[in-house]
Amino acid sequence: MKKILALLIVLNFTACAELQQVVNQLPQSGGISDLDIAGGLREALDLGIDKQVSKLTQTDGFFKNELVKILLPEELQKVDKALRDIGLSSLADEGLKVLNRAAEDAVGEATPIFINAVKDITFTDAKNILLGSNDAATQYLTSKTQTALYDKFNPVIKASFDKVGADQIWSNLINKYNAIPFTSNVNPDLTDYVTGEALKGVYKMIAVEEQDIRTKVGSRTTALLQKVFALQD
Repeated sequence: MKKILALLIVLNFTACAELQQVVNQLPQSGGISDLDIAGGLREALDLGIDKQVSKLTQTDGFFKNELVKILLPEELQKVDKALRDIGLSSLADEGLKVLNRAAEDAVGEATPIFINAVKDITFTDAKNILLGSNDAATQYLTSKTQTALYDKFNPVIKASFDKVGADQIWSNLINKYNAIPFTSNVNPDLTDYVTGEALKGVYKMIAVEEQDIRTKVGSRTTALLQKVFALQD
């Protein structure tokens, strides 16, 4: 894993051509082989995914993380404001919380899908990630997992809404809003909305971890990492 983390961060070189020259010069026997690079990237991604996904599955993993906290969809933001204006802030807060709790429940389904995607990484994939942008690994995972994750998340979020009585909470909230004079009735598909926001949150946190691996000096925990990172300093 340490080998590939070092290579991953070399992406900060000023040009891909320069990076490619460095990669080509790495020893292929007794050093970093093609299999080392692909295998190391798999290990690094597995560890990064495990770290970030586990955070999001905890209570308040979404709700108290401002990077990924799920807010109301645009068409319901007026509901939130109107309820707070008439002294129903606690009800509005409860509505937000159940949305985030549903996402926290759903993210537990992500790990097996990510693991399968990581297992499928070829050396060509690894090389493209190595030579790509600062979120190249996250983009790879997004392209390989987004559809499967949506299909997994959606029913879990629906079940979570049922479990915590979200349907009743939102029905009560929206009915109170709709009873306010001069407002237009709203009835969004909250399950689809929260599913999409949960996906964004997962990929956001993986991107945060990827950026951390690429740029922080404190991540240089081995001699190889220190050697490679020194090239970009």
